[in-house]
Amino acid sequence: MDLSNKYVITINRELGSGGKTVAKKLAEKLGVPYYDKAHLQSLEDREGVNADKIEHLKEKKRTWWPDLKKIVELDGGFAVSIYDNLPNYPVKEKNDTDEKFRTEQEILKGIVDAESCVVAGRCSFVTFKDHPNHLNVWIQSPMECRVERVMKKKGIASRDEAEKFIKEVDKLCEDYAVRHTGASRYNTRNYDLVISMEDKTEEEAVDLILKHIGK
Repeated sequence: MDLSNKYVITINRELGSGGKTVAKKLAEKLGVPYYDKAHLQSLEDREGVNADKIEHLKEKKRTWWPDLKKIVELDGGFAVSIYDNLPNYPVKEKNDTDEKFRTEQEILKGIVDAESCVVAGRCSFVTFKDHPNHLNVWIQSPMECRVERVMKKKGIASRDEAEKFIKEVDKLCEDYAVRHTGASRYNTRNYDLVISMEDKTEEEAVDLILKHIGK
C-alpha cells in the first residue's frame, strides 16, 4: 500500500470480535475518516440519497463526495455502527433491496474516489478488490470470546441467548453478502490480512495492521 496516495482499508469482521472498534481506532491512528452502515443509512434516510441522485451528481462533477459531505455535515464524525442500536435479536435488514445495495456501493465508491478512509463492512472486501491502493482485512474471534463481548455490550444475561443472537447475525450478514456479491465473507482468499482476536486487544490488532502497511 502507498500511504502517500489515496487509499482504502476495509475491515470486515464477525460480530463480537471487536472489529468495529479496531476499524475506528485504525482510522484515528491514520488520521482518516471512518465509515460504516450508519453513515450510509443516514445519507439514504435523512438526505434521500439514492443511486439516481448519485448519477446526477456524477454528471455534474466527477468527484462529488466532498460537496455532499459538507451538506450533510458528516465529516467522518459520527462513528456509529448498525449494531449499536439493535435489540437483543436481529431483525430483517431494512429495505434490503438490490437498489439499496447499489446506492451504498455508489456512495462508497464516491467516498474512496475523493479521500483515503477506513470502511467497515458493507461487502467492501468485494467493492474495492480491484482498487489499486487497498487493503482488505478480516477480523475473527473464537465463539466463546464473541459471546462474552456480546453479553457485555448488549446486556444479555444468558450465554445461550447471546450465542443464538450471534449466529442469527452471522447468517444475516452472510446471506446479504452472498445475495448481492456472490462471495462469502468467510473465504479468507478475499482478504489481504486475517487477524484472530484471541488473546489480542483492539490496540494490538491496530498495531498489526499498521505494521503490515509499513506505518
